[in-house]
Amino acid sequence: MRRHFINGKIFTADPRRPWAEAFTIDGDGVAAVGAAGEILAGARPDEPVTDLSGKTVIPGFIDSHIHPAMTAEMKTYITCLPPAVNSLEDLARQIARRRAIQGPDRWVRGWGLDDGKLKERRMPTRHDLDRGAADVPVYITRNCEHVASCNTALLKLCGITAETPDPAGGTIGREPDGTPNGILYETAKDLAERCLPRMSVGDNVTELVRMGELLASEGVVAVTDMGDNGADVYRIYTEAAAKGFRQRTAIYFFWEYYWKDPAFRLTAEMTDPAAQVRAAGLKLMCDGSISGHTAWVREPYLGTDDCGLSVSSDELLDTAVEFCKANACQMAVHAMGARAIRRIVSRVAREENWMRTAAPYARIEHVTEPEREIIDLMAEKGIAVATQPLFFFSEIESYLKNYGLPRTQKAYPIRTMLERGVKVALSTDAPANAWDEPTDPFHTIQAAVTRTAYDGTPCGAQEAVDVETAVALYTRESAAVSGFSRLGQLAPGFEASFAVLDRDIFTVPPFEIGKVRPVSTWIGGEEVWHV
Repeated sequence: MRRHFINGKIFTADPRRPWAEAFTIDGDGVAAVGAAGEILAGARPDEPVTDLSGKTVIPGFIDSHIHPAMTAEMKTYITCLPPAVNSLEDLARQIARRRAIQGPDRWVRGWGLDDGKLKERRMPTRHDLDRGAADVPVYITRNCEHVASCNTALLKLCGITAETPDPAGGTIGREPDGTPNGILYETAKDLAERCLPRMSVGDNVTELVRMGELLASEGVVAVTDMGDNGADVYRIYTEAAAKGFRQRTAIYFFWEYYWKDPAFRLTAEMTDPAAQVRAAGLKLMCDGSISGHTAWVREPYLGTDDCGLSVSSDELLDTAVEFCKANACQMAVHAMGARAIRRIVSRVAREENWMRTAAPYARIEHVTEPEREIIDLMAEKGIAVATQPLFFFSEIESYLKNYGLPRTQKAYPIRTMLERGVKVALSTDAPANAWDEPTDPFHTIQAAVTRTAYDGTPCGAQEAVDVETAVALYTRESAAVSGFSRLGQLAPGFEASFAVLDRDIFTVPPFEIGKVRPVSTWIGGEEVWHV
């Protein structure tokens, strides 16, 4: 069925015609874009016409780096962010409250903790968590998901003792006598996570469907799942899609879980580009996070001689390259610090493009402090970047403590990368940021435009982009980087997936961009959410 939308301020993200006032959808696609008179001239009397009354329309957001299934599950945990948690005492109270509700047979789990926002300005130790609950395992993850805290009961359950060695690519926090203090960094988290109870597939599906509704309310029409946790993620998404999850989805399998499994493969069904849910490639970790003090940086962290951690072996990296070449799929690598970025870009730049589609063969995730010559190498080789200005926006306390203001103001050099020819996409990395609604795309755009943290700290105006560019990076460019060939533009031949906004994102004061909200979201020609 054809439907016409007229009298709008429509940002198409189509470089040939970026603006229009009307468009027609036919079935799941855009059939025409133009002036209202042109569109109405081609309309039949029985075809519905929606008068947008001047409202702004944009292509639906594509979050090119997010963890929807993980975020959906974590929504069932304690949220360890302000306003609920501002101190370790608050955290203990939240743990005790959840323990009382759940009873003695279940773990207490929490997500989103940002030690920079706590009164004590530190991660909780086992002793802090024991004050909330000592008789059941307690596991709290830092917002970056690279650091976690365990209580004493969990350390005992997992057999983490003074004799347990630090794993490769990780560190066990310790008290002066060598006893684990409950804080686990990078791969050391695996020592606890192997003991975690798993949510059932059915419960995962239910929570993911709810997550899809939240994403639709934020104007998000497509997502990546950027690294699963070893769960049957493809099954979870396909079952969720059958039960109402509407977003187009590209899955990246976390190679660490699969590289020694001879049965792991990507089938033609899984990689079908026309499917709502498809397997896009592999995900690897090359270092940690800036805010967690574990990214593998060029210069030591402020006031230390510590440059962070490299968390991926050469063998893991090389086998991932070979798998992606053999399967013509994308390789996505987490790299924040300059040393990690140089290592991975130098490695994949030795290869020629192995893709059979227009999607980049390699993409680097986050890219906090790329060196100029590495930026140029990424541009030359067509290596893409998915980055998150929401990090400095929401985690400014930890960035100032670990990184310092001068380095923070040079971090995530979006404008420089664009000017040097790198393909860049914006995203949230939810749940791995310190925002109360981690999936919200509008604060990411505000951060890219204003280069200012939520508390007013200036974070490098020289790297700011204009609103039109930021929206394009979250729509057209995110689609290109993630391999969604029919998304990201309102142009003939593209899918009719878009958001109608409650105010004009292009003219509101820049520091109010985060307040913009959709009034209606459409996916594939169907309205999936409205106020």
